[in-house]
Amino acid sequence: MVASSASPPAPAEPVGPLLPSATWPVRCGVVPPLADRFSTRPESSPDLLAAVSRGPVALVPRSTAADDGWVQCCGKTQLAAYFAESQWSARAVDLLVWVDATSSASILSAYSEAGRVLTGASPTGDAQSVAAGLARWLNQTDRRWLVVFDDLADADMVRELWPTGSRGHVLVTASSSAAVAGLPGLLVAEIGPFSPREAMSYLVGRLSSDPDQRRGAMDLIEDLGCQPLALAQATAAIGSSWLTCIDYRERFVRRSSLIGQHDHRTLPPARVTWTLSLDSADYLRPGGAAQSCLVLAALLDGHGVPASAFTTPGASSFIAGADFDAGYAGQRASNALQTLEQAGLLSVDRTREPPAVWMNLILQQAVLAATPAAMFEQAVQAAAAALLEIWSSGDVRPLAPRLRASAEALRRASGGLLWAGGCHPLLLRTGRSLDEEGLAGPGVDYWSELAGISDRVLGPDHDDSYTLMERLAAGYVAAGRSADAVAWSKRIMSDWASALGADSPRTLTARIRLGRVLITAGLLDEAVSVLTDALTDCERIFGPDHSQTQEAREELAAADLAAGRAGTALRIYRRTLSQRERESGAQDPATIATRKKLAQAYLTEGKTKEAISQYKRALSDSERGLGADHPETLRTRASLASIYQQAGRMAIALQQYELVRDGTSRVLGADHHDTLLAEINLAAAYYAVGRLTDAANAYRAVIRHGERVLGAGDPLLRSARENLAAITGE
Repeated sequence: MVASSASPPAPAEPVGPLLPSATWPVRCGVVPPLADRFSTRPESSPDLLAAVSRGPVALVPRSTAADDGWVQCCGKTQLAAYFAESQWSARAVDLLVWVDATSSASILSAYSEAGRVLTGASPTGDAQSVAAGLARWLNQTDRRWLVVFDDLADADMVRELWPTGSRGHVLVTASSSAAVAGLPGLLVAEIGPFSPREAMSYLVGRLSSDPDQRRGAMDLIEDLGCQPLALAQATAAIGSSWLTCIDYRERFVRRSSLIGQHDHRTLPPARVTWTLSLDSADYLRPGGAAQSCLVLAALLDGHGVPASAFTTPGASSFIAGADFDAGYAGQRASNALQTLEQAGLLSVDRTREPPAVWMNLILQQAVLAATPAAMFEQAVQAAAAALLEIWSSGDVRPLAPRLRASAEALRRASGGLLWAGGCHPLLLRTGRSLDEEGLAGPGVDYWSELAGISDRVLGPDHDDSYTLMERLAAGYVAAGRSADAVAWSKRIMSDWASALGADSPRTLTARIRLGRVLITAGLLDEAVSVLTDALTDCERIFGPDHSQTQEAREELAAADLAAGRAGTALRIYRRTLSQRERESGAQDPATIATRKKLAQAYLTEGKTKEAISQYKRALSDSERGLGADHPETLRTRASLASIYQQAGRMAIALQQYELVRDGTSRVLGADHHDTLLAEINLAAAYYAVGRLTDAANAYRAVIRHGERVLGAGDPLLRSARENLAAITGE
């Protein structure tokens, strides 16, 4: 049914940075680099193309009787990366999404990024709804796609987002069959070691520059059990030295015997080879920098941490030692990273900017277990400082998922070291990053955990405990958990009143925030009561013109308006607007925001003429202060157009709708969601005045551009099709 002129569609809400629309084919996520002399493993791995053609596939390690973790180092991620890159190179997919599936936050972040790239806009709403929208699109689209969930920790994290569309394929890597249990239609393929022929081919390729080094290759391969990680480390150590396979095998046997004195189990080969690789790194780069760099890498996430983390002042001073100046320390750290790569202990993907460092998780755990306590503590502080330095270096939004993953890896590994003397700033920055990306569910879990730790470790009266309680309350609101938000906000207000006093600025802030949460929860009478008392106390303590008093006054007006007391809200908004104009000027964003609230109060009261007057003034001030094409200006103009339409002033409403459509198209592009929404608003207005041809053309434009970026079931696209059919029968 065509939209009625009495209830026009909501005006567009411009969002985020201005980004180009997607150009096919599209790839999202960081695919790990293929190892030197990567083997396709025709004898020891399945034909993935044939397997995924029949349904989703999971690559897991082959079970063994003595599974101590090293069995996970079977090369499953490398096989998945090769398949993804080969499908991309062959143009067999229109969309490739590589997902770091180690946490709910990383999965939601990957889906959200894919949504941003596909629509050309920063997603609106929380990440969970954006991710669900992408899953629906994958299930409906005619585009060919491949989604890879790498290192999936728990099937429950993807169950609601599991794509099932007939045009795509799903590939999973996981540490065990249990991690993927219950996922629909999943074929589990176990990956074991190389076959002897594959192992020999790999070794020969890696040691091709000096055939003499290959003497004793068959015996070494047998000792290493054809294990991919052990062979990679052994050939790296041999290739960077004068050793032959015979020489290396002798060292391997001696080192196995030495380690075996303390551990009488059968040793996995890689548990021995990594220690020989570290010997090789120390030989290539004496002085301890290689060891320090390795410990730092082991503390961070192994799925592509920015290499720039190692050359920050915080990290490089730890790696190089305190005796070197900052410039030389950075170069020494960079050299140490290169040495570790040469020794086969990590890899660096230099095709990206900044380059990304990858390290095997089991190897990370082994390195940390062998690190002396004093060195470990220093490394934790250096790693935390390095991550904070990158986060504060400017706009690092593309790196945010990787920084969060490294911060979380550091938090897990460090025990209580990041709580010494208070909550480390890195922990707070990580949580804010979750909030900034709309990761509401993971954000609540994160803040809740930190608040509990702070309560136990620092005590409820510590400043950091107060901060974390505030963050958790805001997280509940963002996640739509109104009851939890109210209960937690009441606890904050009560605790702070007891600890700090009822008249403390912090307690008053908590009371104002409680009122805001009560409005969100629909508890309007209680909200009015809380905010009235808070305003009275703010005026008594700070005076009538203080910023905190103004905040309380505006929140009370919002509560009155929501409770149906528009007249009271009008009086409050008029007073606040007068104060803001006097103190900050008419073009200040806060003044404009208050003026728009006043206009909405007039509209609620039925005073349309006054509402239009205030919105016209807000639009004029926004154009002068922010510019005609600023998102806030476009938002204000769209609201003004809607009010004109409600007032029956269709000629000027159409003019404003056309300006909004032209502005969003010019600034955001024709395929942007906000442009499509502006076009559909304009189409409804055309229909309301009987301009059916113009309305039909506008709906066709929405459909034409929307089909490129929206799923078939998108409400905007569906509405455009239904309205076009009502007009033309198409």
